[in-house]
Amino acid sequence: MNHEKSKAAFAKACEVIPGGVNSPVRAFQSVGGEPIFVDHAKGSHIVDIDGNEYIDYICSWGPFVLGHSHPMMAEGALEAIQRGISYGLPTEIETRMAELICSAYKSAEMVRMVNSGTEATMSAIRAARGYTGKDKIIKFEGCYHGHSDCLLVKSGSGALTFGMPTSPGVPADVVKNTLVCRYNDLVSVKETVEANQGEIAAIILEPIAGNMGVIPPRPGFLEGLRTLCTEQGIVLIFDEVISGFRAAFGGASELYGVDPDMVCFGKIIGSGLPVGAYAGKREIMSVISPKGPVYQAGTLSGNPLAMFMGLKLLAYLKEHREIYQRVEEYAAKLEAGMRDLLTKHGLRYQINRVGSLLCLFFTEQEVISYDDVKTCDTTKFSKYFQCMLGRGILLAPSQFEAMFVSAAHTQEDLEKTLHAMDQALSACEE
Repeated sequence: MNHEKSKAAFAKACEVIPGGVNSPVRAFQSVGGEPIFVDHAKGSHIVDIDGNEYIDYICSWGPFVLGHSHPMMAEGALEAIQRGISYGLPTEIETRMAELICSAYKSAEMVRMVNSGTEATMSAIRAARGYTGKDKIIKFEGCYHGHSDCLLVKSGSGALTFGMPTSPGVPADVVKNTLVCRYNDLVSVKETVEANQGEIAAIILEPIAGNMGVIPPRPGFLEGLRTLCTEQGIVLIFDEVISGFRAAFGGASELYGVDPDMVCFGKIIGSGLPVGAYAGKREIMSVISPKGPVYQAGTLSGNPLAMFMGLKLLAYLKEHREIYQRVEEYAAKLEAGMRDLLTKHGLRYQINRVGSLLCLFFTEQEVISYDDVKTCDTTKFSKYFQCMLGRGILLAPSQFEAMFVSAAHTQEDLEKTLHAMDQALSACEE
């Protein structure tokens, strides 16, 4: 494939944007080479500025359950823009969006809109601290909750990709109240709670880890956290920025039957536009200003255009729940085909899947924790990524991110993907 225009665009971007990109993983730095620059996308395909076409398994990191540029999403969009894209005043559509979120999550009795997943998790923790009067929080190794200071400790996503789970620029005093436990290890949590008795405000986690690849919760893990938090008066926060309305309409809470005290959302509730939200039990959310003393604000929070697009998507998904079954079936077919190819090539790589999210780990051991993820052969993944890209398959440019299957993917897409994978695996083992 010819990428000359993308190379030129990247060189130009590097002059005025740090690293040439506005989010680290986009740089392709961990997989070698340089990023492709997108011209447009439709359905399950992306076309770069050189005219190369790819089957897309990034889906803007999850929100495009229906694929890119779904015709239904365009209906009324121009009128919404013409009505005004920001007012700095309340609109009724914000209430309708909040009501829809509350209908999907039992634990969501009140909702506050923000502008990103990072804002959502940061604000939820502040609310939990204000509600409990405690300072310490527990997070998990490899779980990424955005780039706010107190959460950028042993995190996943781009921080893990670049080998910097703890970022420079984060003061020690800021993270001294952030305790880190092992994902899927309930014993480590109980020991930490016991050692900090009466001091922990919240436990925050991705109920389906999606920023160190895809790692589902082991049986009893979420249930154990729920019991522990109830007993100890700790606020349990689910970060469903990736899994919310993606793994199921009610996210991980619906899949596993465990209700947190608070839940955070990101880009999917704006159908890919910049947006986030945090929600929770009424007594917790009532501490937030102007109803309560915990301050949080945002000029663009509840942006009417983002609310319009997000409400259209979520209302459609609510009415057409069969879409979740369809993308589950597509992802299951893809997983089965991938496993057949691994067997054919005599390889013992691992595949984890939850619904329409899956990940191929370049390691021989079962992947259930951050320590397991660190055993992956990232050099081999980089070669695999480039082989797939050269055959028109666009994967997340990191071993530590998910593949997302959408309702726009077709049987032909799956067959082309598996054919490319067959060739890529051969190349990786040479």
